[in-house]
Amino acid sequence: MNSVGVVFIILAGILVLMMLALVFLIKPNKRRDVSRFYGKRYAHRGLHDAQIPENSKTAFRRAKEQGYGVELDVQMTKDGQLVVFHDGTLKRMCGAEGYLRDYTYEELQSLSLKGTEEKIPRFDEVLDILEDVDLICEIKSDNGIKNDNICKKTYERLANYKGNWCMESFSPLLVEWFRAHHPEVIRGQLSCDMKKEPGQTTIVNFALTHLLANFISRPDFIAYRFTDTRKFGYWLCKRLYRPFCIAWTARGTNEIKAAEQEFETIIFEREKSGN
Repeated sequence: MNSVGVVFIILAGILVLMMLALVFLIKPNKRRDVSRFYGKRYAHRGLHDAQIPENSKTAFRRAKEQGYGVELDVQMTKDGQLVVFHDGTLKRMCGAEGYLRDYTYEELQSLSLKGTEEKIPRFDEVLDILEDVDLICEIKSDNGIKNDNICKKTYERLANYKGNWCMESFSPLLVEWFRAHHPEVIRGQLSCDMKKEPGQTTIVNFALTHLLANFISRPDFIAYRFTDTRKFGYWLCKRLYRPFCIAWTARGTNEIKAAEQEFETIIFEREKSGN
């Protein structure tokens, strides 16, 4: 065999090993019964609009009244209180400087959501409002990509929740905590085209985009931005393993219909017009 043939065999072998490694890395958890989450619509941060702020008590009451499930975001304050809030910083929603994690719960109560009378709610308050509404709980990584404390506290609050619930996170390490400590909980890996999400290194963005950390979290479902489904890692995972997939976030009738072509379950927002 000449040198060209040897080089070809070596390259082919390397390619095969890379593909095997990829197949291992993106593999989700073994199939479990997630039928109670199938075919449903979850209101993204509650049913909010120009008058009703996202992740507010009123937004959650409104979603409950209209019969939707709810997706919400959990963070932890400086004094260890769980609150429902999306952004790491307070600027967009409260007009204040700094990170939520650097404020105590009492300090946060001096702020309002989008100039309304609504305040940042405690997680317990929201659960009392929802009672038994189906819930997707996103654990934010702003308190740290591997924060056992926020995971423990979130689980303690949800352990006796009357409705169906599951957890998800962009951080594979937070999802992995549930895999290790409470494997009975249905867990999801959030992702998207991370190039559009600043704040991470190129390598981390690439790995998260293509679900290469699934070997850590072994999620029961993939929650993926519905406009990014051409990303190779998601595409391959979907075709090889056919995992339960949840779309985020479809806005309005047309986007919801588009998302339903690819995903079993939809996290949505309504347009102001009600579409």
